[in-house]
Amino acid sequence: MADVSQNLDIISAAMKRRDFINWVGLGLIASSLPVAIAACSSQTTPVSRDWQTVGTSAELDKTGQLLAKNSPAGPVLVVGTSKGANLTAVNPTCTHAGCTVGWKAEAKKFACPCHGSEYGVDGKVLKGPATEALKTYAAKIEGNSVVVKPS
Repeated sequence: MADVSQNLDIISAAMKRRDFINWVGLGLIASSLPVAIAACSSQTTPVSRDWQTVGTSAELDKTGQLLAKNSPAGPVLVVGTSKGANLTAVNPTCTHAGCTVGWKAEAKKFACPCHGSEYGVDGKVLKGPATEALKTYAAKIEGNSVVVKPS
């Protein structure tokens, strides 16, 4: 009978060790999950909430628009001239398919070449298939620089 009791104690201790190892393993997996999610996400680095230089007023004045794909504020398309008081600035990434929208000065709208979505000067959708507005920026001229700030 003593052998049976001793065997049960050994089995009990082994199961406790196994349970402990399982819980430690589960804990490691659970604590690693946020790191794995962050590593796999497509989120870019956070954009500063301060004014960011995206180009020069001379570049803007050449064609009435300035596309800065890799600016510190992210992709930005600024429309207007340094002499005008109203500059328009948007993230030119189409909210439907991710293509880069272009400015159509004669129609005063942004148009996506991929699927035909159109956006107004304020970035709002005029024509689908896009359903979300373009991100907008406040824009101004400081010295010889064109600067933007997320709205």
